Amino acid sequence: MTGPIGLRLSNTARVLSRAFDDVLAEAGGSLPIWQVLITVKSRKQGNQRQIAESIGIQGATLTHHLNAMERSGLVVRRRDPENRRVHVVELTEEGERLFHRLREVVVDWDRRLRAGLGEEELAAFERVLAQLEQNIRLG
Repeated sequence: MTGPIGLRLSNTARVLSRAFDDVLAEAGGSLPIWQVLITVKSRKQGNQRQIAESIGIQGATLTHHLNAMERSGLVVRRRDPENRRVHVVELTEEGERLFHRLREVVVDWDRRLRAGLGEEELAAFERVLAQLEQNIRLG
């Protein structure tokens, strides 16, 4: 390999991200929508702070996405009866339908990415990614 590994990884991630965005868009979604849907679905419900933390975005950014998703009929927000300052997010029936449609797209995408890679290669890839992440955390 020539050149810095971080640049190669960044460029590859950008290409994959754009292609993933395209397949999600074809199915009526986007990466932020998918991240919110999967996070809420895995928790059955969640408050906005928990969702933002889980996705790794700022609360204001999540609010922007939730506003659009609420206008589209994908989610509803209600006050938590135990803490009125907290908004709980739940999927609507339309949100559930989109979740299932996007899940199929994501599974197909993952299968496409894994094509031609064996279990040993995937395990080694996971180890390399974990090591790169650890190297950054250690400074």
